[in-house]
Amino acid sequence: MHSTSVLILVAVLGLALGALLAFLAVRSRNGVDRTQELELRLREANSKLEDFQLQVNEHFDQTAQLVHNLTESYREVHEYLANSAVRLSSQDIGRQMLEAGSGKLSDNDESQAVAPPRDWAPKEPGAKGTLAEDFGLEKDRTEEEAEGTASR
Repeated sequence: MHSTSVLILVAVLGLALGALLAFLAVRSRNGVDRTQELELRLREANSKLEDFQLQVNEHFDQTAQLVHNLTESYREVHEYLANSAVRLSSQDIGRQMLEAGSGKLSDNDESQAVAPPRDWAPKEPGAKGTLAEDFGLEKDRTEEEAEGTASR
């Protein structure tokens, strides 16, 4: 009996050890599959990101080209109108159109002759300007005298 019980004990231990090894093998295999799945998802995400960045770059390149084309078209229209103004109207108007296209302002421009407002300037020598911090806060002497006699 002694040998039969040892044989049964060894068989049970062998089965337990085999089950444990099988469990560990399946678990490590799932870990490898999970790692491979995560790596695949990471590569897909990176690929999508690169595609998106490429689309953004193409968008801005095309936008820049369209804005450049628009600017050139505007310049051509302005030059055509200025040349037509020179041919069809007085030379003064044509010269103003040409100068406006080059970014220079005309000598007759009234906005250059406008001076800033001078509200801060005193109206009388020694008087405070309207933008002084204490403008309008002083009481007249007559009011002070009236208040002084009323309180007595």
